[in-house]
Amino acid sequence: MSEFFLPDGLTPSVLAFVLVAALAAGWVDAVVGGGGLVQLPALLLVPGLSPVQALATNKLGSVFGTTTSAVTYQRRVHPDLRTALPMAAVALAASAGGASVAALLPAPVFKPVIVLALVGIALFTAFRPALGEVTALRHAGRRHHGTALAVGAGIGFYDGVLGPGTGSFLVFALVSLLGYDFLNASAKAKIVNVATNLGALAFFVPHGSVVWGLGLLLGAANTLGGYLGSRTATSRGTGFIRAVFLVVVTALIVRLGWDVWTENLRPLLG
Repeated sequence: MSEFFLPDGLTPSVLAFVLVAALAAGWVDAVVGGGGLVQLPALLLVPGLSPVQALATNKLGSVFGTTTSAVTYQRRVHPDLRTALPMAAVALAASAGGASVAALLPAPVFKPVIVLALVGIALFTAFRPALGEVTALRHAGRRHHGTALAVGAGIGFYDGVLGPGTGSFLVFALVSLLGYDFLNASAKAKIVNVATNLGALAFFVPHGSVVWGLGLLLGAANTLGGYLGSRTATSRGTGFIRAVFLVVVTALIVRLGWDVWTENLRPLLG
């Protein structure tokens, strides 16, 4: 029963490390997404915590931070909810569907594709400095909302299945496909990210995968990081978010690239 609240063998030093990681993850997630790059690997270091428990508990902690960020952005940026809320609704359902099939899909097969996509995103953003400076919507009316729903469905499903870089993929899609600036894209991405976290939890909670005590402690740290990050982003503006976006995407490439090397390439080379 104790593992329902905190894993057996969790020491104060490891708990402190995980909470600091959650604080940093909340900040990164609020600015541009990608906080799972920090928080999930830290959880995997907790003794006695299975990968599924780590993923589920990560979602519980993250939903507090993303909700705090979404509320802060809403108060300071006032993103257009007519686009964000339908995206969020579709993403919630898609994320729940993704989580339900996560165990059936071999993640190592998908990681090389994700790394290549991230490299393309980084190069595209780096070599187009005007990208995301101002909002200039690509489409109007039904085409705009249809594109937004497709983005929400695709990235929501991805978040349920795997998850690394979900926030960054959302921001990039909102900037490149829909034409928002980086600040407005981050604001909308947080609303959608709340939904993808809730969708995944809708699957994980009934299956008993969440370690509640640890998840709630993560949530407190993530909330503080999300609040600080969203205030930093809204005060520093689009240029700052673009710079952080490139740093986070580069870090994701390095992290997932290492996984591809150890899981796919090194075994082939013997």
